[in-house]
Amino acid sequence: MKIVILIFACMAGMSASIQKSAKDVQEIQSRHELREYKAYPNLLPQVEIVAPEL
Repeated sequence: MKIVILIFACMAGMSASIQKSAKDVQEIQSRHELREYKAYPNLLPQVEIVAPEL
């Protein structure tokens, strides 16, 4: 019975570690993507207002 509890505790610990690593990798990827976009010029379309003023 103690072995089963020990195995369950080890699996829970590894699961928590894997989830933390996955979140860290996702955060690093999002930071890297934002850093890549800083090198690009403004990608928004420019709009000219051509209506006459009232």
